[in-house]
Amino acid sequence: MSTGSVESRAGNAELPMLRAYRLWFEHTKKCADCKDKHKAQDGCETGRERWGTYRLARTGRTP
Repeated sequence: MSTGSVESRAGNAELPMLRAYRLWFEHTKKCADCKDKHKAQDGCETGRERWGTYRLARTGRTP
């Protein structure tokens, strides 16, 4: 009876909110338009869309 395999599968799953934030964060590090902005709303269109996806995921809604 091994509980390690169950825990490892659960540990690999990424929460939708964290995934959305990670995608937005990675985008802002690479995008010249988003890199130096202090607000997500001031970034490029893709950055604003990813931030919107994060906000929806944070409240439990899907885009």
